[in-house]
Amino acid sequence: MIHNPEGRITLHPHNRRVRVWLGEVLLADSRRAIELRETDYPPRQYLPREDVELSRLSGSATATFCPFKGHARYLADHEGTDIAWSYETPFAFVADIRERLAFAGEQITVTIDD
Repeated sequence: MIHNPEGRITLHPHNRRVRVWLGEVLLADSRRAIELRETDYPPRQYLPREDVELSRLSGSATATFCPFKGHARYLADHEGTDIAWSYETPFAFVADIRERLAFAGEQITVTIDD
């Protein structure tokens, strides 16, 4: 069942510099992020693929479903640990995050500068 996320999810495009690190390796550097804020979850930065070092990531068999955003596909580091995900065909309410990547994990650091 698809739920309306209005009031639960908001999208905030911005031009602050967002960098994503895997340990000491820079994975992404963008000024075109969309911050997704969702009730009960930390804010996530969704970055355009063009701003991500995709050569440092590989496809993962992991897939999940969110009743507010849709189906997510995951990407892993070279050790096979899932560290990023993307909604290729998100629901209309969050269509702006389509094909963008968000990151999380023990080895991931996301910095946001003004």
